Amino acid sequence: MLRCLGWNGGRLLAVCLTALWPSFARMKNTFGPEMPATTDQFVGFVVFWFLSTPFLWLRPEKFKIPFLIVCAWCGAGMLSWMIWALSVAKGVGPLWNSGQKLPDGSPFGASWLIMAGINQGIGGLAAGITNGSDFSRYAKARRSYIIGTITSCLITGVLVSLIGLVTAAASQKIYDEVYWNPPDLLMRMMENGNGSSKARAGVFFLAAGFAFTAMFENICGNTIAGGIDLAGLFPRYIGMSILGTIKEGTIANMCAKDIRRGAIITFVAAWIVQPWQLINKATTFITVLSSFSVFLAPIIGIMACDYYVIRKRRIRLSHLYRTHDSSYMFWNGFNWRAMPAWVCGWAPTIGGLVVSVRGDLNPPRAVLQLYYMAFMIGQCVSVCPRVRLLTILVGFFISAVVFYALNACFPLEHMDQIDSVDLYGTFTEAEARRVGVDPLEEIHQDGLSEGGLSEGRHSGDKDATLQGAKEV
Repeated sequence: MLRCLGWNGGRLLAVCLTALWPSFARMKNTFGPEMPATTDQFVGFVVFWFLSTPFLWLRPEKFKIPFLIVCAWCGAGMLSWMIWALSVAKGVGPLWNSGQKLPDGSPFGASWLIMAGINQGIGGLAAGITNGSDFSRYAKARRSYIIGTITSCLITGVLVSLIGLVTAAASQKIYDEVYWNPPDLLMRMMENGNGSSKARAGVFFLAAGFAFTAMFENICGNTIAGGIDLAGLFPRYIGMSILGTIKEGTIANMCAKDIRRGAIITFVAAWIVQPWQLINKATTFITVLSSFSVFLAPIIGIMACDYYVIRKRRIRLSHLYRTHDSSYMFWNGFNWRAMPAWVCGWAPTIGGLVVSVRGDLNPPRAVLQLYYMAFMIGQCVSVCPRVRLLTILVGFFISAVVFYALNACFPLEHMDQIDSVDLYGTFTEAEARRVGVDPLEEIHQDGLSEGGLSEGRHSGDKDATLQGAKEV
């Protein structure tokens, strides 16, 4: 998604530059015909990339106010755009009622095409699902994150798609052409910079709102998430800053990872993947979205199985911040059980991705059917000729089952245990009682010092936990 949002944000910024200086869109295209982008679009991407760079130094918890501003700006812009299109066109165009007929001799019925659409839709959300834990930890209550996720996916997601469809249908009536990509329609609205000053002003504010929304979503949802992953994989090299402070008998913010270096590395990687090769072509863009489901669904299945089934939603925090005698070191820092489980999840569907990218005219039907169900598999039960029941998730459940089987055959000890003492002041007193953790001040009121935690006054798990915290 980093490459998608980055390139679309650059194109929107190119629209802004054209609205300010119409000659910008008329600059000579120095790229050859094999390049699926023009010089002005590439310049917009470069400017967008540089404008985004300073925000990499903004901590994730500080994004709330900028997000509120750009979301309000973008939401108002979308509604205004739709109202304008409906007003000028005096209704929606033929696209709204055209429907879609299956070509004669098509090997796929409507149910399979619906399945492909579901797979593509989930593909657009798969990255956010995988990175959800990077941001759920900032929620003050469990229900806050759950409510936010449901409303953003179901309500906001549906409304954005509906507004886009209505605007595209109305614009078809105005320009006798369907524009699915906002930058293309915005350029047409101001006649590629040759329109009136009023048209260019309106387009500028619309494009700027969409561009800033793409910028903050790209930084927070992709770059920061990538930085967190890299900091977890290579903490010694990406950077770890010790922010430990002693406050009223608790250890606060101990070993908070500095993810900035990882975020910068992820941000620079946008150039390596060459997003202009993926986004400007509609068919390629759809293939890219579908590919997310192929590879991320197995990861989501492994994560869900690990947390809910194997660990029973219990995490031993003191073991997360040390490299020896830890339940999470596995084999030299790698949990080898995850890799074969992940491969088993995407192996059945990778063939369909390959033939789709190559554009094969007559690929095997079974290969494409598995690909259409990269996230979801339809165990097709014929209730009536037009009804199909979806029962299981392919990549998700295959990887989850294989991962569980490997853990059953090669079990690890203490995977479902938690610390007996709230070492880091994570919980309030009521929360600690509810999860069965003793507040640290009650266990070792006088055992804290700047040098760490004293030993010898407790036995069993509490003593081992305190000793582990000292070694951190």
